Amino acid sequence: MRGLIWLIVVILIILWLIGYFGFGDAVGNLIHILLVLAIIGIIYRLATGRRL
Repeated sequence: MRGLIWLIVVILIILWLIGYFGFGDAVGNLIHILLVLAIIGIIYRLATGRRL
């Protein structure tokens, strides 16, 4: 399950980069929504990951 979450985070970041550099202002708030979702996914991954 953790691998799936990490995959979703990576896909969201890639989609954000494509939207940011490929479409500019045409996408508008969608870029920011994708970025926020990616950051939430990263924080979740770090919070549920293995601890030392």
